[in-house]
Amino acid sequence: MDFTWGVATSAYQIEGAAAEDGRTPSIWDTFARRVVGETGDVACDHYHRMPSDVRLIKSLGVNAYRFSTSWTRVQPGGRGPANPKGLAFYDRLVDELLADGIEPWLTLYHWDLPQELEDAGGWPNRDTAYRFADYSQLVVSALGDRVRNWGTVNEPWCVAYLGYEYGVFAPGRKDTGAAVAATHHLLLGHGLVANAIKTPDNTVCIPLNIGTATPASDDPLDMAAAWRADGNVARIFLDPLRHGRYPADVVEDLAARGHQLPVRDSDLEIISRTPIDLLGVNFYFGQDFAGRDLDGNTVDADGRPVVREIKPDAPQTDLGWPITPDRFTTLLLRLHRDYGFPLVVTENGAVFPDRPDAGGFVDDVDRTAYLAAHVDAVAAARAQGADVRGYFAWSLMDNFEWAEGYAKRFGLVHVDYETQRRTPKRSALWFSNRILSAP
Repeated sequence: MDFTWGVATSAYQIEGAAAEDGRTPSIWDTFARRVVGETGDVACDHYHRMPSDVRLIKSLGVNAYRFSTSWTRVQPGGRGPANPKGLAFYDRLVDELLADGIEPWLTLYHWDLPQELEDAGGWPNRDTAYRFADYSQLVVSALGDRVRNWGTVNEPWCVAYLGYEYGVFAPGRKDTGAAVAATHHLLLGHGLVANAIKTPDNTVCIPLNIGTATPASDDPLDMAAAWRADGNVARIFLDPLRHGRYPADVVEDLAARGHQLPVRDSDLEIISRTPIDLLGVNFYFGQDFAGRDLDGNTVDADGRPVVREIKPDAPQTDLGWPITPDRFTTLLLRLHRDYGFPLVVTENGAVFPDRPDAGGFVDDVDRTAYLAAHVDAVAAARAQGADVRGYFAWSLMDNFEWAEGYAKRFGLVHVDYETQRRTPKRSALWFSNRILSAP
């Protein structure tokens, strides 16, 4: 099989054991208690159920598993030596996966910044990039003899903007300047880690959440609005990675808002020096954009051009996200054409209302149809020349869904949170059969 089929999770969403074996609080422990009202203290109890969860992964027929390491489990407080008990858990996980013929794909940062580092300034503080590099080296030193596929920072846009500008994710700050600084320092952290861990045997990836920004019409104002939206979410990360520079129009837009990316002399060379082997694509939906607001105005209250998001006229998931598989094909072809990175779909999935029967089985026909349409979209992109090398379904099982708590379920496997019973859904069975039928 020359195509990677996998499922994905992240540490805080599934592990539980939040205060065991030396783990200390991350920003998500703090934010969950303060804002969400539910926490990952237990989650899916994966920390205690890991061997049986690996058997579950194997039963799906995938050949890879994407997971993240918990920074505060590996390096409590975000500084100093490794925590042997924390590393031992991931050591056992990697061995279990390899024993079952499953390739580990390890993501070093999936949003769980140590609370102590946030108290010292968080990602807007340049020092956090260097702390991330130190922590990453602890993980690589322990697991690098067996792990070959490394992800650096998962979805830096979400970290920077949902966490520091909009305040809807941890740490819950609302400061545009902090978000802009965090954007650069997340990329700097990626560059420092990529330069340190890249070897001929290692694959380095950065998973970005990227949608499609489509003009609502051929009106030049709508086209300009879509280009600005694309710059603020996609090109602001892609251009430094590929070209070693930030897009000039994005820099100008930031300056017009009174913000500047805190770039120092060698930063962009560090970010782009080690080319990534794979660009991770986390895709959930595409968007339309208009250059006029609902009242027909072309500038906002601050005198800036209007960039109005419009949801495409399409069915929606239970999160209100439009289902746009055709745009997935468009995105993959665009990334291949404009940036030339080999691609892997590191996340793709959907939330729908899950209603288990008496035996715990969920006949999730909507999720199954969603996955089928998006797997077909990947196949269509490959047929048209896009170099897409793998697909990871999000997610392996229901889990703590960040600001949504436990109310929303992405899993291919249903989890009864009271009993921790795992039951594969119809979507899991479909995914297994799809893998078996792959050429």
